[in-house]
Parts: sequence; C-alpha cells; structure tokens
Amino acid sequence: VQLQASGGGSVQPGGSLRLSCTSSGFRLADYVVGWFRQAPGKEREGVACISSTAGTTYYADSVKGSVTISRDKAKNTVDLQMSSLKPEDTAVYYCAAEGPYPGTVVVMGLGPDDYDYWGRGTLVTVSS
Repeated sequence: VQLQASGGGSVQPGGSLRLSCTSSGFRLADYVVGWFRQAPGKEREGVACISSTAGTTYYADSVKGSVTISRDKAKNTVDLQMSSLKPEDTAVYYCAAEGPYPGTVVVMGLGPDDYDYWGRGTLVTVSS
C-alpha cells in the first residue's frame, strides 16, 4: 500500500489547513487510516484516525475541537481539516493505514506501531 500525504504548508497562527491522504491502487475505505505528526526533537504522536468502512473517528485530546478527519470514498482520500492552528502544531504530518478490512468496521487507536503502512509526510509550519 502506497500512501501520500499532501496539503502541508506555512500558515499563520489561527489559520487553517486541509491535509489529504491518497493511495495508489488501494481502496482506503478498506483500511483504518490515521494521521500522525512528528515535531522536531519529539516522538511521533497520533492526531486522529478513522475506522475502515464506516466513519468512526478518534482524536487525540490535544487536537479535539480543532481537527476533523473525514473520508471521501469517491476520491479515495482521507482528509484532515485543521483549524485554529498554533505554533506547537508545527510538525511533519504523516498518514498511515492498517488493513485491509473490506466490508468490516475496524476501530483502532493512535498507536503508531499498530499501523503497517506509512506514507511520506507533509510539513506544516505555523508561524507569524
């Protein structure tokens, strides 16, 4: 499974960004997909994830209320809408997937070791 995260960039504090995770040749709807981030000098941490097949979501406490994860089955993407961005949100953001679980609702948490497939990250910089 090849994943690609895109949509990163530079934004001022309080701004918004929408990241997108795409897959080549695989139905992302069959996979649990998570978004993770890694800031300089820090460990990789989970941000949000969405179940396979259905739309059950889970968010890290640190981003609840400012982040929304969603799946677009037609586009075969999993997006991460981020708003009210803060400088501490600066990080490389990765999407990851686990599966496949076709036709099955699988709910997972945000442990990076639980995901087998990782894409290249996209850099988000929040700075004035």
